[in-house]
Amino acid sequence: MAKRPGGMTGLDPSVGLAENYRRFAVQEAAGKSDHYERLALAVADDAVILKFLATLPVGKRQPNLLFGAAWLLLGEPADHRSLRALVSARASELGDVMRARRTQTNEAGRCAVLLPALAQIQGPLALIEVGAAAGLTLLHDQYSYDYDGHLVAGLDAGAPLLSCRPVGAVPLPDRVPDIVWRAGIDLNPLDIADEDELRWLSCLIWPGDETRSKRLLDAAATARRHPVRIVAGDLLEELPALAAQAPPQATLVVLHTAVLAYVEMAKREAFAALVADLGAVWLANEGEGVTPGVASDAGGDFLLVRNGTELLARADPHGAWIEWVRA
Repeated sequence: MAKRPGGMTGLDPSVGLAENYRRFAVQEAAGKSDHYERLALAVADDAVILKFLATLPVGKRQPNLLFGAAWLLLGEPADHRSLRALVSARASELGDVMRARRTQTNEAGRCAVLLPALAQIQGPLALIEVGAAAGLTLLHDQYSYDYDGHLVAGLDAGAPLLSCRPVGAVPLPDRVPDIVWRAGIDLNPLDIADEDELRWLSCLIWPGDETRSKRLLDAAATARRHPVRIVAGDLLEELPALAAQAPPQATLVVLHTAVLAYVEMAKREAFAALVADLGAVWLANEGEGVTPGVASDAGGDFLLVRNGTELLARADPHGAWIEWVRA
């Protein structure tokens, strides 16, 4: 079965909805969520649900969005029976939620993948994250880390301890980087102090993953103690002005994780050119085929890429492990 471009995000336009849901089941949910593997396979064979999905904009048909929206409305993870009933009885309400919401999986665990790359950059650092959602992946210095016994203490003793298994010669730091300024950009910033927004983030975590659920709550509490400014708007339109506000004595780093798959290729290329023009260090943590100019057979893994061309590592999409490949 062919790999789906982007990994965990958009749909492959070259095949139908049913095939996209089958690919999600086999390539992404299998081995990680039996619940969503079964549900995605059931959706692929359900004409009623597929007909409903076809009424939505193309960018609003992906499994994570459907399953998260159903959970939000039902108050619990949907199974095939409850999802079909929801589509049959409340299609308009479900469609409204899916049109209004985005799959903003703000996974703090991904900071453990970015930390070794950040530690290699001469500081102090100024960070801008595109697709920042609630800002949980801008707090690298506040979290603590456990790389199979290699401990890195964060600045906030109450922040979560992020566990990540290193594979290969990962350049593990002894301390968190010196981050003196940070900000984010998102089309729809989330207010982490808003219980409704936090509930939506919790609905995007796959059923049964209690570790990630607890980490979300702990990271949200950390973010409330250390508020991050997130600008609402398009990454191309807002980035230059925001970058101009960064302290001139700091090294500017533009980073993102699981974001560019939602952006058409021409815009990704324009973004790459813009970051280069700004003179920033660019760290991209995305699925295979997403970052322009980088080709690698990553399967369902993410690729950590520096400055658009330097493949540093392969990683678990949620930060559970990192394999360093940069010589």
